[in-house]
Amino acid sequence: MTDIIQLLPDHVANQIAAGEVVQRPASVVKELLENAIDAEATEIKLIIKDAGKTLVQVIDNGKGMSITDARLSFERHTTSKIKTAEDLFQINTKGFRGEALASIAAIAHVELKTKRPEDELGTAIEIEGSKVKSQDVFVTPTGTSVAVKNLFFNIPARRNFLKSDTVELRHITDEFHRVALAHPNIAFVFYHNGSELFHLPQENYRQRVVHIFGSKTNEKLVPVEEDTEVLKISGFVGKPEYSKKTRSEQFFFVNQRFIKSPYLNHAISAAFEGLLKTGYNPSYFLNLTVNPETIDINIHPTKTEIKFDDEHTLYAILRSAVKHSLGQFNIAPVLDFEHQSSLNTPYSYKDKVGKAPTIEVDRSFNPFLDDAHKKASGNTHFKKSPATHWESLYVGLESKDNSLENDFSNVTFENDSKTEAIFSDDSVETNKTTFQLQQKYIVSTLKSGMLIVDQNRAHQRVLYENFLKHVTIKEATSQQLLFPLQLHFAPNESKIIKDLKTDLEHTGFVLSEFSDQAITITGVPVGVPENEVSSIFEQLISDVENDVPDANFSATDLLAKSMAKSLAIKNGKILNHTEQEHLVNSLFACKEPNMSPTNQPTFITMSVNDIEKKFI
Repeated sequence: MTDIIQLLPDHVANQIAAGEVVQRPASVVKELLENAIDAEATEIKLIIKDAGKTLVQVIDNGKGMSITDARLSFERHTTSKIKTAEDLFQINTKGFRGEALASIAAIAHVELKTKRPEDELGTAIEIEGSKVKSQDVFVTPTGTSVAVKNLFFNIPARRNFLKSDTVELRHITDEFHRVALAHPNIAFVFYHNGSELFHLPQENYRQRVVHIFGSKTNEKLVPVEEDTEVLKISGFVGKPEYSKKTRSEQFFFVNQRFIKSPYLNHAISAAFEGLLKTGYNPSYFLNLTVNPETIDINIHPTKTEIKFDDEHTLYAILRSAVKHSLGQFNIAPVLDFEHQSSLNTPYSYKDKVGKAPTIEVDRSFNPFLDDAHKKASGNTHFKKSPATHWESLYVGLESKDNSLENDFSNVTFENDSKTEAIFSDDSVETNKTTFQLQQKYIVSTLKSGMLIVDQNRAHQRVLYENFLKHVTIKEATSQQLLFPLQLHFAPNESKIIKDLKTDLEHTGFVLSEFSDQAITITGVPVGVPENEVSSIFEQLISDVENDVPDANFSATDLLAKSMAKSLAIKNGKILNHTEQEHLVNSLFACKEPNMSPTNQPTFITMSVNDIEKKFI
């Protein structure tokens, strides 16, 4: 029998490794930005075309590479960061696996230009699909420029799995945010299709957060500082009133590396307990510094998950630090009394001796003296009514008996108010055709059995078709706001709203002013509460960024879905009998009553036979 195990060719091995390293253009951006940071760059420029599908280029002013290093950097498992296995537990750099450039070069066209400060000329290398096409001496500035073109050109199946440009750009922007927030001491510039999206100078951490997420963010931030032997914490949390339904403003950095940790996220949520509305998430931008020996960052391909030696201690310290900051800056309610300035002792009284209070008593006062003696003594404060002739008080009552009866005949008494029973008995109302189950489902009878409707999904379907109709016929009515409403967003979020401006106006919104970070709304669709407008726009931005449902649907359809999701009746809301019947009737008046806008069933039916089978 012949041998069947064989060694994979390098280009095949690189493509397999690329499956873990490069999932989308954002993965290339992450690897190249981290390489630039490891090269001790102080200025980094990111250039993107067509959401990274055509070009991802990173230019830095770092220390560059020699001719040998430039060529060797594209080989598998080559790195300058580690030499022994023990170095894996003392990692303070980003790229240490030695797979990034080799994997990227296996699935794209790569152009590398690099030069060290001490060299007169630099090196230029071109690689296509792991094959070196050229290597020349080249005139180039100090630093490194890596251009990755035509990603997945030799793997069409992988390219077909990429999402729309909007979604891929959102992933690139997320990676850019993570790297830029972790390194405020480095200047970053971000271009997409020739337009500048971000220009971040070297600054402190608070300024970096404000520049990325908008000037309005400055008033939302609460500083968090804690320094212990185990953990050092610095950064900011957001005030509870500015919490969001999405988790777009949650950032943990451990030793300047972005991580995701549900366990530590729970510590933040525990610190905010009682301060957030249901369904809302706190914002935080926290830097954690720990001993590199106490963490293992080599447990996940993208290095966004790490393992701590003592998670319980970190949890307790983080929760206490955030809770202390919220209390220190009067964000969380504390048991305290208001300070009265009137109770302060003046400085001029500090040397004075306290005097004992004196009490003056009228020793001649006698309440038992008669009136004459009182007048003589001058005590007239207490007068005693004479007890004589008390019988005169009842004179004439006999003649008023009839009138009293007449008066009482006109007296009306209040009826006892009806109070609802603690346990309602639905069987009393025989004319009820629907009732609510668990404040989530509406149950109704059918000729063949029973109908159970999910109230949230049903209302989404009703609202969705109404909004879609308004947008299509462009005849939606608006209600004018007494005071204009101003909403603040990050620059990339404002751009999404600006792109949907026409469709939003067709649904009934009136948008009067636009800027890079603020939008002024003067009118909303009829029936939309003013306090829900912010939630609607947050949901809309989240859906657009996540490509819900997908790129094959129009912006009109997406807008109708997002608004329906935001305004639909939530599970847990009590509906009276009239509201229940109206919702059921409205659902079956829809064109597609069977499914919600997100393709989930809105109702189920149970026939009498199905019910009878349950009793067998």
